[in-house]
Formats: sequence, C-alpha cells, structure tokens
Amino acid sequence: MPIAWRKGVRSCTQHPIGNFISYDKLSPTFRAFTSSITEIQVPQNIQEAFKYPKWKAAVDEEVRALEKNGTWEITDLPRSKKPVGCKWIFTVKYKADGNVDRYKARLVAKGFTQSYGIDYQETFAPVAKLNTVRVLLSLAANLDWSLHQLDVKNAFLNGDLEEEVYMDIPAGLETTSNFNKVCRLRKSLYGLKQSPRAWFERFTKVVKGYGFVQCQSDHTLFVKHFPEGKLAIIIVYVDDIILTGDHEEKIDLLKKLLTKEFEIKDLGNLKYFLGMEIARSKKGIAVSQRKYVLDLLNETGMLGCKPA
Repeated sequence: MPIAWRKGVRSCTQHPIGNFISYDKLSPTFRAFTSSITEIQVPQNIQEAFKYPKWKAAVDEEVRALEKNGTWEITDLPRSKKPVGCKWIFTVKYKADGNVDRYKARLVAKGFTQSYGIDYQETFAPVAKLNTVRVLLSLAANLDWSLHQLDVKNAFLNGDLEEEVYMDIPAGLETTSNFNKVCRLRKSLYGLKQSPRAWFERFTKVVKGYGFVQCQSDHTLFVKHFPEGKLAIIIVYVDDIILTGDHEEKIDLLKKLLTKEFEIKDLGNLKYFLGMEIARSKKGIAVSQRKYVLDLLNETGMLGCKPA
C-alpha cells in the first residue's frame, strides 16, 4: 500500500485549496488542458473498469494488441516453476489541446515475485535524467526549437524475452478453457524486471541505425549532426519520446522512420512529460507539477490544510 494510506488520512477543510491556486494567467487552451487532466477518474481495478464502456473498450484493445503480438501462449505450469502475478493499470492519454486522446489499459506483470537466475538475468536499463530534460527545455526556449512528443504504443512488447517466464491468467480473461492454466510469456511485458532492458536495447539499435550517436553522460539521449551544421535530438523515457533540434525536415523524417519500426502516436507539441506540465509562450517555457502536487495532497487528505 502507498505510504500515505498506511499512515491514515488527515481531514481538514479550513483552508480550501481553491483559495490558493489560480489559472488566470494560463491561455484558454492550456487552461482547458490542465482542467481535463484533473477531471477524469481512473479505475483502480478491472472490475471497476468493466462498469464503463470506454474503459472496457480500452481493456479489449490491450488484449487484442497482446494477442496480435504473440505475447504468450496458454499452457500447463511445469512442476518446478512458479508463475508471476499480474494486474491492470489504467491511464488517460491527452491531445495537445487538452481533449482526451484515448483511454489506456495496460497489463502489468508483478515482477517483484521473480527470482534472479531463474526467470530473469540482467535488468539494468537507463532512464532519462531530469537535469537532461531541463537542459533540453532551456535550449528549446533560448534557441526557439520546437518540442515534439511521441508515445510508443505497447513499447515493452517490442522486446524479445529470452528467459522462461510463466504468468497467471490476467483478471477478466479467465474462461473454462484456461482454468488452472498459465501464460508462457514469449515477449517482454510491462512489470517484468528484464522488460525495460529488452525494449531499450531494441530502441537503441534502431536509432543508432539512423545515424544517431548515444550520449555517454546520459544514455537515453541521442544526437545526430547534419552536414549543414544543424542537429536533431532524441530523449526517451520508457515509452515517451521527446524530439527537438533545429532541423524540422529531419525531425519529420525521423517520425516517419520510427513509425515504420514501432507503433508510434504523435502527441504534437510537448505538454506533459514525467509528471511535468509544460506551457510555452513567446516569453519562454514554464514548467509546473500542479497535477502531481494536487494528487499527492488529495491522497493524503491535505487539500484543505494550511499552505506554507
């Protein structure tokens, strides 16, 4: 359980948060975006999701993607093996204007039950450093570079699984035909300890094939210099990708190339990344963690506590 829940919930309404937060300085479109990412309630489990057609459709879409990819095969569990559990995670993807792009359901393996040397080996995969992201935002603001965001659909399913891993039948997919059976995983899945490594190795191989050079101080950053003195930059955090640079034609070409390799969703201009809301105007770029802070206050029952 989250530590905030274990400590119990405080209840206080003496200082309503509405008295201390204002959206007056935001543009109408960005104000719509900030309100939309706060309004929609996300299901906590599969039973709750099945009550709403949009979330049920999202689950069905995820299952189709898993089956199309050949992620697993149904089989009996060998005596010497122990299956890992799994759970459903639900999120909402937004368009640049704040409208809902799609409701996303993701099946995640409970990788914490895996045993080293049995169902996983190497696990290390780099993640983008926050300082690197901030430097890119600064460069984009000062040099007037555009910032594009891409989302890789089912990114981890692109990684090949070398180890022998078995998983319980996902909740909501149990039938009489698969009773007392398990899933033998053929492709990596979100939550498995080795999945980030498998996906990142595949992504790195593809990007290097396009002539990008991997940065040594931050391995999630890839740079390509062009003969005319211009450059394009990629930074990746799991399945979220930021593209920037001063060569728009090459950036557009890179989007097309990546689309050939992976199932890519172009999210337009960068708006929301790693819990940061990013607003841009002629004056520069403003970064806020408004939603993250409000979610934290709400979880701990402190939305009405006195701010300092």
